[in-house]
Amino acid sequence: MNKVFRYRIYPTKAQKSTLADTLELCRWAYNETLALRKNAWEFEQENIGYFESKKMLPGWKVIKPELRNVHSQVLQDVVQRVDLAFQAFFRRCKNGENPGYPRFKGKNRYDSITYTQSGFELQDNKLWLSKIGEIKVKLHRPIVGSIKRLTIRKNSTGKWFVSFLVDIDNQETIPLTGQSVGVDVGIKSFLTLSNGQDIPNPRFFVSEEKHLAKAQRRLSKAVKGSPEWKKALKIVGHIHERIANKRQDFVQKVSLELVRAYDLIVFEDLNVKAMIKNHCLAKHIADVSWNKLISITTYKAEWAGKDVELVEPSNTSQMCSGCGQIVRKNLSERTHSCPFCSLVLSRDHNAAINIHRLGLQSVAQKA
Repeated sequence: MNKVFRYRIYPTKAQKSTLADTLELCRWAYNETLALRKNAWEFEQENIGYFESKKMLPGWKVIKPELRNVHSQVLQDVVQRVDLAFQAFFRRCKNGENPGYPRFKGKNRYDSITYTQSGFELQDNKLWLSKIGEIKVKLHRPIVGSIKRLTIRKNSTGKWFVSFLVDIDNQETIPLTGQSVGVDVGIKSFLTLSNGQDIPNPRFFVSEEKHLAKAQRRLSKAVKGSPEWKKALKIVGHIHERIANKRQDFVQKVSLELVRAYDLIVFEDLNVKAMIKNHCLAKHIADVSWNKLISITTYKAEWAGKDVELVEPSNTSQMCSGCGQIVRKNLSERTHSCPFCSLVLSRDHNAAINIHRLGLQSVAQKA
């Protein structure tokens, strides 16, 4: 099975300049590949694929000699990224969606390079990259498995990271507990379990909102491109990075607790993209990152030999978990009070019990 290990790297000033030049050259190659395929179809109705596009690289190196300073597999990966963008576009078209056509990369919009098979070597705390040199890397945890490829990425605040894709033979296991749980995600509470346990919403974005607004006001007042503007932009980026790091750390810890405690974890199959269109709740829905929680819990459960089940969210809050009757209530009503069986409990706890029941039924039907 594959797993990704991510570490911070510390390139020198000269290496940062080389990496920046490499990103810019890769952006040029990306846009040339996209233009090649786009023009071939628009003017000649000819569909150019990955292999035909890759054959253009030697000619481009003649036109633009600087491309010789980029490792060959890095350039081939650029061409493959364009091909993957077109594959995703056509797949979504076939599914009846209305996707946007693959777009050209503007300045500072290309932020990563990938060595697919060779051109790199890791020894102790040093990472050697072809055409770039030896870079210091902070290995805060050991890499388990054989390295298949690596990606170098620059984030919005100027920090550099390396991600290793490794192949692991032995699957990680966590002792089975024989327990299952339904999880109701929310805004007031981050999540409520069917056993009544409640995890409060840390509201990371809301807690940083005043600092962010102050930094954004300074940014809006500065002249674009000036030293003051660049400094203000970096401050805004740091605040967003801090929020994202807090949210990521919190979700990782919560998901691990769930996987350790339960063999079956049941979530609602929510359409978060549609829910965010509610302008009154969009900020708070984005802040709780439900999709991130579900996806991280899913892959951790898979690694641990456990299961995550997604169920239809319809009426999980309206149905009484005691008698099954529908008890209508609006979003502001936070207590479930059933007039049929006199069951009284919190709205989220009631929904979590229903989610758990639906999950058990779904698993039984598949068995």
